[in-house]
Amino acid sequence: MRALWSHLSIISNCKLPPTIRRPSAAANMMMMTSNRNISSTEDPELRDFVGFLESLKNYERSGVPKGAGTDSSEGFDLGRMKRLMLRLHNPHLNYKVVHVAGTKGKGSTSAFLSNVLRAGGYSVGCYSSPHIMSIKERISCNGQPVSASTLNDLFYSIKPIIEQSIQEEDGSLSHFEILTGIAFSLFEKEKMDIAVIEAGLGGARDATNVIESSNLAASVITTIGEEHMAALGGSLESIAEAKSGITKHGRPVVIGGPFLPHIKDILYSKAASLSAPVVLASDIGSGSSIKGIINKDGIGLCQCCDIVIQNEKDEKPIVELGDVNLRMLGHHQLQNAVTATCVSLCLRDQGWSRVTDEAIRIGLENTRLLGRSQFLTPKEAEALQLPGATVLLDGAHTKESARALKEMIEKEFAEKRLVFVVAMASDKDHVSFAKELLSGVRPEAVVLTEADIGGGKVRSTSCSVLKESWLKAGDELGLGFMEASEDKSVFGSLKLAYEILKENRAGEEGMVIVTGSLHIVSSVLASLQL
Repeated sequence: MRALWSHLSIISNCKLPPTIRRPSAAANMMMMTSNRNISSTEDPELRDFVGFLESLKNYERSGVPKGAGTDSSEGFDLGRMKRLMLRLHNPHLNYKVVHVAGTKGKGSTSAFLSNVLRAGGYSVGCYSSPHIMSIKERISCNGQPVSASTLNDLFYSIKPIIEQSIQEEDGSLSHFEILTGIAFSLFEKEKMDIAVIEAGLGGARDATNVIESSNLAASVITTIGEEHMAALGGSLESIAEAKSGITKHGRPVVIGGPFLPHIKDILYSKAASLSAPVVLASDIGSGSSIKGIINKDGIGLCQCCDIVIQNEKDEKPIVELGDVNLRMLGHHQLQNAVTATCVSLCLRDQGWSRVTDEAIRIGLENTRLLGRSQFLTPKEAEALQLPGATVLLDGAHTKESARALKEMIEKEFAEKRLVFVVAMASDKDHVSFAKELLSGVRPEAVVLTEADIGGGKVRSTSCSVLKESWLKAGDELGLGFMEASEDKSVFGSLKLAYEILKENRAGEEGMVIVTGSLHIVSSVLASLQL
């Protein structure tokens, strides 16, 4: 994956007049001679498989049409997905499923829950998106991405059915729909006890929403936020309605939260209409807390947490786990862990008896995801020619996730000097993202770039547009700016951020934060593979 870096904006909260700052001549020379392209990290054995998928409509690359995620005449046709599954002999009905939707937190919650179930000794499939390095990451069995050989074997065995389905649906089946069908089929073939399935967009019309009450163990709705507004109906209320569409008759639904009162009412109303019991994780888990950050040998930074799940009516907690060391940082990750714990308790009540308190602890502590509050190791930083640098990768790309990142920085890294490296998709709210970060954090510089989204440039945001957004955010917050412009590779831009930290007040500890998209995170990690 290739990224072009342009437009350095240095943000200053001092009262000196703005000036133009340029890298040193040595830095310029270094960056011009180190313009390395980011190559694909996809497994070469999957060339034909990926090529087949790329021949289909890919909404991750092109963007989702207006209203496509709503349960309306504008919404995706879930019927074609049901017909595809019927042609594949409905593999998704042969194991239990936990279905996870939500604006933010569904990937982390799915990972937490999958690891808890594995710690209990169950065979667990997990389907998630997007991927960071390889499409294999989207489909995992027992904690490991599916192997290229396993994926190829399944693909070629059902390819005639897939091709017939595409033809009979007049070519309308998408990249995501076909991959979802393959994932469901693989979990049946590998004889999974249970699968944790993350919805792609919304819920009601998402391709994953072919799961039926008979095999649904629980639905999960993590959060409701403003991402994909146009595709999901244009309001927070319509987004809540779309995501509540994964609720099934008589099956428990765990909602994370916290939610605005009227949004919570929408989720509860949908559940009531289907006689689905509701567990509000942010309520019964409100006694949970972060005690502090520790540097654990062999693991790195963890947040030490107490996780307490308690009904108001009961004096004794249902679960009380002290000193749980989460490898993903921030209060939002604690909430995701609490939500996963509540789902685990629902499963325990259904007879999944090996989901013990100890299994919950082990599963939560063993969970780590690429690009979510991920610190590069000293060896990785050195490989990027950033010796001694602290580099944080976080794929935050919404106002809500920017707030979570800001709060983590304020709480744990308030004394560090910061440089942000940012790339974003075109359908995100760039100004709100920037304002959220800048409202509590004062970086010395922001390096803006362009990164391919879904393997293409259609949804990429130009550096000039991003620059204007950050300038506008700074103006609205009353900040002063110092500016410079460069065209750099991802390698050169990270080096530029590093040089800024080294040049300004040398000796004080600084941190480079790469954010704005999981795709820019992928670019950085890909550069380590060269």
